[in-house]
Amino acid sequence: MTPAHPTQRPGRPGYDLDSLLAVTVKVFNDKGYEGTSMEALAQRLGITKSSIYHHVSGKPELLERALSRALNALFAVTTERQATSGRHIDRLEYLVRRTAEILVAELPYVTLLLRVRGNTPVERRAIARRREFDVFVRDLVVGAAEEGDLRPGINPALTGRLVFGMLNSLIEWYQPRTEGSSEDLADAVLRLTFEGMRRQ
Repeated sequence: MTPAHPTQRPGRPGYDLDSLLAVTVKVFNDKGYEGTSMEALAQRLGITKSSIYHHVSGKPELLERALSRALNALFAVTTERQATSGRHIDRLEYLVRRTAEILVAELPYVTLLLRVRGNTPVERRAIARRREFDVFVRDLVVGAAEEGDLRPGINPALTGRLVFGMLNSLIEWYQPRTEGSSEDLADAVLRLTFEGMRRQ
């Protein structure tokens, strides 16, 4: 997913593209993408609309950049050595741990990603990439079953959806200041899932 203007332009005093995007994502999560106007963004940022257009072409590019940040972080994990070599069950466990860490580190961006419904071309492209990630997960679970590392009777496709459905639900309740570190969170998820999933 390539933004319309991939080259970052020099920022004006007060906001660079990253800080502009951080505030924008918060507004999108609060009001919804469709319920957010460029005027509302400008008011929240305390700048003019023309100052926003200095950085991006418009609201769709802001959305695309935000969704790409979440997706790129998730897909980067799928290329890490621990996710691509070794037994499939170990790769899956590593992927779950790293995904939990990314959810915490990129919480506003992942929240936005998980709430898109495909109402715009940008959202539909993001959903298509999310499905590619789901396929990667499913293949790991299938591989673990074929290698004999899952308990008998476990449905691989259903298992992948349940595990990552639980992870994705973190966006609705996780509070970084009160719910523990990303490591604590990942440990809890892994205990709940893999102790019941692995063949003993």
